[in-house]
This record gives sequence, structure tokens and C-alpha cells, in this order.
Amino acid sequence: MTACKRSALVALASLCAILFAPWAIAQGVRTAQANPMTVEVDATDVERRIYRVRLTMPARPGRLSLHYPQWIPGKHAVFGPIEQVAGLRFRAAGQDLPWRRDPRDVYRFDLTVPSGASQLEVEFQLATPQAAGTGQNARIVASPRLLNLQWNQVVLYPVGRVAMDVPVRASVRLPAGWRQASALAAEPGIADAGLVRFETVPLEVLVDSPLFAGPNFASYELTPAGSAPVRLNVFGDDPADVKATSEQVELHRALVREVVSALGPPRYDRYDFLLSLSESISGIGIEHHRSSENSQPPTYFREWDSDIDGRELLAHEMTHSWNGKYRRPARLWTPHYNTPMQGDLLWVYEGLTQYYGMILTARAGLWTPEFARAELAVTAAAFDRKRPGRSWRSLEDTTAQPVVTPRRPLSWVSWQRTEDYYMESVLLWLDVDTKLRELSGGRRSLDDFAHAFFAEPADRGWVSTYEQADVVASLNRVVAFDWAGFLKQRVTGLDQPLIGGVERGGYRLVYDDKPNAVIQDVEKSARMTDLSYSLGFVISRENLLTDVVWEGPAFKAGLTTNTTLVAVNGRAFSAELLKEAITRAKDSGKPIELLVRNQDHFRTVFIDYRGGLQYPHLVPIEGRADGLAAVLAPRTAPVSR
Repeated sequence: MTACKRSALVALASLCAILFAPWAIAQGVRTAQANPMTVEVDATDVERRIYRVRLTMPARPGRLSLHYPQWIPGKHAVFGPIEQVAGLRFRAAGQDLPWRRDPRDVYRFDLTVPSGASQLEVEFQLATPQAAGTGQNARIVASPRLLNLQWNQVVLYPVGRVAMDVPVRASVRLPAGWRQASALAAEPGIADAGLVRFETVPLEVLVDSPLFAGPNFASYELTPAGSAPVRLNVFGDDPADVKATSEQVELHRALVREVVSALGPPRYDRYDFLLSLSESISGIGIEHHRSSENSQPPTYFREWDSDIDGRELLAHEMTHSWNGKYRRPARLWTPHYNTPMQGDLLWVYEGLTQYYGMILTARAGLWTPEFARAELAVTAAAFDRKRPGRSWRSLEDTTAQPVVTPRRPLSWVSWQRTEDYYMESVLLWLDVDTKLRELSGGRRSLDDFAHAFFAEPADRGWVSTYEQADVVASLNRVVAFDWAGFLKQRVTGLDQPLIGGVERGGYRLVYDDKPNAVIQDVEKSARMTDLSYSLGFVISRENLLTDVVWEGPAFKAGLTTNTTLVAVNGRAFSAELLKEAITRAKDSGKPIELLVRNQDHFRTVFIDYRGGLQYPHLVPIEGRADGLAAVLAPRTAPVSR
């Protein structure tokens, strides 16, 4: 493709974005601009991590029921942090109002508005976590150096109201000298320092538009003038953390170009990456229509050659603007936040996004092709050796996991399975992508499916909903095939082969005693040791077993998670000593002796394993074309600025 044609395509994509997205938003705002609900948040108490909230909303005399948001888009389960709400008070017509929580629905509050009242005032505090814990509700979201405000945590709304029909005017007061970034447009000209007041938008748009704020901030433009603007907004604990080199910024510009090239015209008028480089608040990765909340280590820019594995996050979350936020499974769209969601198509919503996140990271140059192949090797090996639970639990059934556990810890992840629809679906969609290429003689690919599938018109405000039949129909429009049977076998079947896409791409999965690039990177950045493919466990930096593979050698020796390794073959434990012992056992035939501690109980266990160190790799199949090279190849060239 010539540079001229590329420029024309970029211009067309930008025009579509500018024309489409504001129209969709305006359709929602048009409903009731005259009398919006107001949301005022005082976020200055960052030392004690308390948000102080004041709401006012139109109200008529009589009984009124309000909901606190419960089912939050993108989290696929009940994650509204109702337990953090404190000091709740209602007031109307100059008097305090008694209220009662519905005992069958703890997210619902019932009260009576007195005669003569035309509006209701609500006050409460959001007592955010002081220390990180387990689950999405246990994130530290505020510190003296950075904060993350999600609007769903600081609103109530009338029961039964459609979120797109509730206009809201929001504001936030920040500590002196702090700056914020959000997909929301801030009103100009406010003299009160620290106060930010935003445009009036529907509740659905507000909840979908969180903000980051802090004193250490940098913003980088990622798109050329005249196109729908995309910004990388970076917040850090230290001023040095937010400084990116021109080469690093250009890689992120390439990412945006590759996402649009693969998925088609944007469904946003503007897009903001919100990126925290912090140890003072908890990490996050969650999608929104016109933004995403992301986190990376503070060293993301400063130590560019470390923690390479994590670079996929930005590509994943931006892909969601098309897949998940605009095009959404029908049962994951709800009219408001207190209708239960059903995630049976998360293997499309998250799985296809995970696949695109990986290959677009490579296409943009944030990963090398070699690193991307190592990622695919680790993914394939996980379901080859680390997920025996596939023998009883289908991929489709794992889509219920967000509701089953809400990310609580599991004792035997490999057997119980967790949210495997992310990584197992990478292999599924690689299978689809390479099959499309094979059937079309290399003329068509998953990108052709994406362009057609994500172009379907909206039917729910700014959302276009779909069923599995729509996925099948779009695939058939690209290349006719029994896609219904193909997907049914892989999604609902048990223990289905997953290596088809890898092999069709010209590679096979092998194991040897050398860690691949991904395992080396993760072991270094997380300071852990991954022996999943040999002894069948993972060791943390504290020498604690954090994962034990069901029916693996360590499992058969009686080991469990939460066990500390104290000694190996009579010597004080270290990961290097254990690796040496694994290598020696291959030749000597002697079992490996471990002294272990679980709580206050010490014991010696013997692992009879003679397979040596084992790590996954993809190697070319002799005589086969390198199909993965075509999958990972960039689609765009740099745009002159």
C-alpha cells in the first residue's frame, strides 16, 4: 500500500470518528439537559483516602428508591463497592429524611420525599481502602501522590431509570497543584483553584469516563492534527517517571495506527489513555469507550528493557473501545447498573481482545516478533501442561468465573480453572485467523472480520449488541465455512486441541531446558521462579509456592500452595540450587528432597521427577511457510506530523 493510500485511509478513519461519536453521545444528552443531577466530589483528603460526596437530583414528593451501582461494565460481575459507603444522609425541603436499606437488595435505599420538595440532597463519604487486598474492590485508589476516581463509586440514581436518560453534571475538587485527565471535557474559566467542573453527560457516559489526577503529570499526543485526538496521559509518583523519550512516544503512536488499521474506523471522537506509573496506588487495567485505566511499574519509561511482557495492556484496553464498549454481547448490555449481566460471550469480548492486544503490540514494535512468539508459546504450554481442569470444565463455562469467585483466590487454579476465557481464547482466535488465511489463500484474515463486525450500527444508544450467531455470520461473510460447528467444538467441548492455529502458522510447541524470553522477563520483573512445566509449581520471591499444578510431580508429592521451601537436598533453599537439583536428578535418577514449612508444620518431601528443566518454545515446522510472520507484520507506516 502506498503512503498516499495510507494517508487517505487515516483521514477517512478520522472523519468517521469525528462524525459518529459526538452524534451518539448527543443522542443521550438530548434527553433532559435542563435539570441534571449534580455530583460533587471533594477528593482533597488523600492522606486518609476519603472521598466526600454531595449529590443533588430532581425529586417529587412521595416514595423514592435509589440504587447504588452494582454491576459495573467491564468487570462482568458485582463489583460496586457498597461496603465503602459511609455517613449516608438524605435531605429535602430543609429537613433530614429517614431511609431504609432494602434487606433483599442491599444496593437499594428507600425513602419518602416530603411535600413541597423539588429536589433531593444526598451526602456520604467513600471510605476507600487503606491497604491493598484481594479483589477489585480492595484497590488503593488515593494517595498523597496520585488518585483514581471512578464515578460509579460516588453516585446514586433513581431505581429503574435508564442510565443513558439520566443527565449528570459532575465536578471534583483536587489537592492544590494537581492536574487531572479524563475523557470528559472540563468546563473552562473556573476561578476556584482545584475545582474541575465537567460537561453535562448521561450517567452512562459519566460512569464510563473515570479520571486520574496527581501533581506529576505528562500528556503525549499520539495522533496527527486533524484526526480524532488520542492522548497518552501519564501520572507518576515521581516527576522523572512520567518523562518518555521521543522513540517511546513514537512506539505508542504506532500502536494507535495499528489498532485502527486492524479494527476499522474508531467509535470515539477522542480517546485518552490514563496511565499510572505508581507504587502508591494499586494497579489496574480496565476499558472504556473513550479512555482506559492502565497501570505499569514506575520504571516503565526509565527502564525500557525490563517488564516487556506488560506492554500488551495498552493495546488490549484500546481494542476494547471497538470490542466490548461499542460492539457488546447482548447480555452484557443492561439499561442500568443494577440489572445482572451474563458473560457467556466473554470468549469474544475478552478473548478476541486478548488476541488482538498481543498481535497489535507486536505489529506496533512494542514487542519483537520473537517475543510475541514466546508469548504464544507460553500460552499454548499453559493449556498443554498447566490446565488439566479442561477435562471437566469447558471454555464457555469459565465465562461464569467473574460471578462465581469475583477474583477471590483459588486453592487449585489448574484444576478449578479461573478466567481462562482470556488466554485460552487467544489460541481459539489464532485458530480462526490462520483458518481464514488458509481458506482464502492468504487474501483474507481476522482483520477483514473485524472491519465488518465492528461496523454494525448501534442499537442501544452508543452500543451495538450481538449474539454468537452474529459472530458466525460475519465470519461467513469473510470466508464461507462451518464456523458454527468450528466454534461450538472449541467453546463448549472438553479438552479440545488448541495447537491448530500455531501449527497452521508454521510452528510446533516444544520444550527444552532454556527459559524463553517471556519467562525470563516475567521471572526478573516479578522476582519469581516458574517451574510449572517440570516440577509443576511457581515460587514467589519469598520462596512461597503460589501455584501447584493438579496431578503434577509436586502435587503427587503432597505439596500445596502457601507452602514455603526451606531447603533442597539438605542445603538452604535457593531457586538456583533447586534448578541444579532438577538437572542432576535427570541423570542420577534420585528423587529431589525438599524441606518445607506450611504454617508451623515442617516436613520433608521427595519428588520423584527425572525430566529435567522444561520451558516452552515455538520452533518452525520444516517445509512450512511462516504464517505467524504474516499475522505479526505491521500494517501501517509512520505518518508525517
